[in-house]
Amino acid sequence: MSHSFILAFFVLIELTQAIISLNPYAPHIVRCPSGSLTRPASGTLCSQESNWVKNRQAVTKQKLANFLAGANLTDFDALSFLTNTSRSINIGLAFSGGGYRAMLAGAGQLSALDERTASSDSGLKGLLQASTYISGLSGGSWLVGSIASNDYVSVDDILAQGKLWDLEKSIFNNFGLDPISAAAYYASISAEVEAKQLAGYKVTVTDPWARALSYQLLSNSPENGAGLTWSSISSLSNLKNYQMPFPILVADGRAPGTQIIDANSTIFEFTPFEMGSWDPSLSQFVQTQYIGSYLNNGKSMTGTCVNGFDNAGFVMGTSSSLFNAFILQIDTVGLPSFLSSLIKLFLLPASIINVDIAYYAPNPFYSSGGSGLLGNLGNLVGSVVGRIIGSNTLYLVDGGEDGQNVPLEPLLQPQRQVDVIFAHDNGADIGGWPSGQSLVETYERQFSSQGGGVAFPYVPDSTTFRNLNLTAKPTFFGCDARNLNALSSNPLDIPLVIYIANRPFSYWSNTSTFRLTYAEDEKRGMIRNGFETETRFNGTIDPEWPACVGCAIIRREQERQGVEQTEQCKKCFAKYCWNGDYYSGPDIGDNFSNDGLTTSSEYYNANNVEGINNGGITLFKRDVEEQEEEE
Repeated sequence: MSHSFILAFFVLIELTQAIISLNPYAPHIVRCPSGSLTRPASGTLCSQESNWVKNRQAVTKQKLANFLAGANLTDFDALSFLTNTSRSINIGLAFSGGGYRAMLAGAGQLSALDERTASSDSGLKGLLQASTYISGLSGGSWLVGSIASNDYVSVDDILAQGKLWDLEKSIFNNFGLDPISAAAYYASISAEVEAKQLAGYKVTVTDPWARALSYQLLSNSPENGAGLTWSSISSLSNLKNYQMPFPILVADGRAPGTQIIDANSTIFEFTPFEMGSWDPSLSQFVQTQYIGSYLNNGKSMTGTCVNGFDNAGFVMGTSSSLFNAFILQIDTVGLPSFLSSLIKLFLLPASIINVDIAYYAPNPFYSSGGSGLLGNLGNLVGSVVGRIIGSNTLYLVDGGEDGQNVPLEPLLQPQRQVDVIFAHDNGADIGGWPSGQSLVETYERQFSSQGGGVAFPYVPDSTTFRNLNLTAKPTFFGCDARNLNALSSNPLDIPLVIYIANRPFSYWSNTSTFRLTYAEDEKRGMIRNGFETETRFNGTIDPEWPACVGCAIIRREQERQGVEQTEQCKKCFAKYCWNGDYYSGPDIGDNFSNDGLTTSSEYYNANNVEGINNGGITLFKRDVEEQEEEE
């Protein structure tokens, strides 16, 4: 071997290492901590989350007291009640998938709960501060992930600053007609993804998708979040000081070439401390910070560990990997050669059906939960667990692919002791509006082997949801724990669910899931309508709505103490709780009216709105009214 060849070889190695070290998106080697990096999901929270929640509850208790004191609850002493609770009341907020529609509608819903929001309607303000957990998937993960990664920034601040959530240009045309800036944009993404590959990691279409997303969701961070990790959120001031809800993002496990439904999916959750699944198909967790390390049964196979694989944008991109298909539809001419080659790879017939998969390789759960690979596989041949822990790669997809578009499963785990869940459904089941189907899927899952006995309140079918107004106005499920005995031996551990579905008030918010651009007025219109959805049209439909929400929040603790509801709360529950009725008549459709019902007001009908299927809906309600007057 010639000296020149040896010199060139080492120069290439040095150059490769330089590219990797200069690019923060590429994972990097660190020293391993002692002990196993994985743990069994044995019905307990990890010590970091458990300790964090205890400290957070000191904050939420005071914030909840403030909310209840201002909610106009009659014949109820909030301070005395909260002083004598059997345990802390935990509120969970869940935000569904649905692309930018879900992110923006969810942003309005979240802002209605935020005491920092400047608005004349203060009915629900402070509930965000009183919440313990917040979960998101797909478009909802963009909302939860970007707010958490930007140190709990408020929606008001995002709109005022104008840097985050700049949606006027598509992430595939981020610089409009400026060819130089566009070339630099794609070259930067290409270099970041290529650096990860040069570091020895498999890359998929999720990588460029995640980096492109980060230019809109993490643009406040250095290099648009190239070096920002999901685990690093734990060191940001607001999470570190217990001033924000604990963020959880959701993805599904799916092997290449297979399909998943709610009954057989493995639901993975990403927290700043851990990633893994409570489901019996895995029942394992790994420390989020060390995803990307070569592990065997939780121990390093190389003597070293890895940081940086859990890039925050990559985690959000994993939860929304359904959108990878968009990358395959764009013209690859003019893209950097590396990106073009990667996209062409996934255009091959054998690969295109798996374009929505994000590769987590090496698999952090390889041979985990036993005494070694051979021992595990000897007992688990042919089982789902065997397929997960016996593979060098963990395959994850969009969190809504199993039909559970509202990320409820993490909040249903009994060890988290969540008392009430705000289930925000901004999906597009029928006519661009939710039909309640996501809740149906979650309800049915508890009866499968994968459901693991994780109980969820009774819900009706989607036909009933739509035609009995359960999507047109907020609806409570699981109002009386005594009626849930058949679902769990501990029915008081089943959270009460406040279901809030996207619907129009001041804006037609049923835009296409795959719409990638919004003008500034459209973005603000979507957010404003989400606020109105959460607040019952700024409190004009039901001024007692905050009190009714308060009744729902305290319900489980009242039941634990054997305290009877007040007359006010009984009336609230008669108004908002599903009474068990089913609908079997002709389909009414989505005829939303000003009083929050699906009767009358034909101009609200989604079927009468031009552009419902092309994402071009920019129609304000007042424009429709003006047209009717002219006619």
